Amino acid sequence: MVDVILKKGKEKAVLQRHPWLFSGAIERVKGKPANGDIVKLLNDKGDFMAYGFYNDQSRVALRLLEWDESVGIEENWFRKKVAVAVSSRSHLLENGATNTCRLIFSEADYLPGLIVDKYADFLAVQVLTSGIEKMMPVIIDELQKLLKPKGIFDKSDASSRSHEGLETINQVLAGAHPPEIVKVMENNIAYGINIAEGQKSGFYCDQRDNRHITAMHAKGKKVLDCFSYTGGFTLNCLKNGAASVTSVDSSALAIETLKGNVKLNNLDASKHTVIQSDVNKQLRALREQGEKFDVLVLDPPKYAPSRSALAKASRAYKDLNRLGMLLLNNGGLLATFSCSGAMDIDTFKQVLAWAALDAGKEVQFIYQFCQPEDHPVRASFPEGEYLKGLLCRVY
Repeated sequence: MVDVILKKGKEKAVLQRHPWLFSGAIERVKGKPANGDIVKLLNDKGDFMAYGFYNDQSRVALRLLEWDESVGIEENWFRKKVAVAVSSRSHLLENGATNTCRLIFSEADYLPGLIVDKYADFLAVQVLTSGIEKMMPVIIDELQKLLKPKGIFDKSDASSRSHEGLETINQVLAGAHPPEIVKVMENNIAYGINIAEGQKSGFYCDQRDNRHITAMHAKGKKVLDCFSYTGGFTLNCLKNGAASVTSVDSSALAIETLKGNVKLNNLDASKHTVIQSDVNKQLRALREQGEKFDVLVLDPPKYAPSRSALAKASRAYKDLNRLGMLLLNNGGLLATFSCSGAMDIDTFKQVLAWAALDAGKEVQFIYQFCQPEDHPVRASFPEGEYLKGLLCRVY
């Protein structure tokens, strides 16, 4: 195993068990490890610090795995991590009301760069690091032993793979190719999921709890669901007795899937309106038409992929939420979200305060949304806390 020597004075993050080590913290490498190889990290005095995946093409040169030198980082180490992660979610799937969740959440489950989502009898995986890519035969074998899925589909099409020198992949890894539509259940609501062609791994199970909470406020209300995708918030609100729901999304595929999901749940289609449009453009159009709503959901894509983009993203979030506030009846509810890891909750609250000021509105924060338990946040890796949201009463 190749030794990687840490620069003097760069020990703090490693000792605190943060799983990322940037290339600038490395003094030298004793040998020529291939990208994705497991290496041993030593301090400047030669003392052991951690094992990790090495990649000289990535700004994150080491993805740290294990801080106990006596523990061998071999095949069985990865099998145990997979088994523990899967077992920790088993209670979410016990009663049949839900058969989809995130089984493995990358660094949070000590497997940096590995995402595994369960969709009924199929698994969708995303591989984002070269180290995990090398271990995939072992990981796939363990997933098959534990879960016996009908198929495992590799949805590793994220652009971030290029930072690790990896090409995008969209293929079957084991078993059968998933059908065009896989039916899943979440909180007793059915969804048709397009694993191969849908966004990310096919579905956003990170909003499971937040959809349910928002819908509890929708009974008898006029709801606008923006960035609706395949209808998570829409379906929950309709099922909980919303007077009407208008869903807005720019994707034709998402809109068609959403329409199918309304039928799949035998919901009243006469209470549902779908609009394929850019959300910001549509919010302005609705205001010009004099439309008003009682509940408005804003669940946009990631505006701040990095801290360097935070200032620009903050302006985008402010403008979006300002437009949303102007469409609410007095005392209406705004459920607004950010999935940008660089945007912390305090900054998000400040952005909403600016939006309210520009809109001439007063806002009360009445509930704070977060990601569910199958998306845990590791104490030593706060960057894993990416999803945050606020339920606001707007006057």
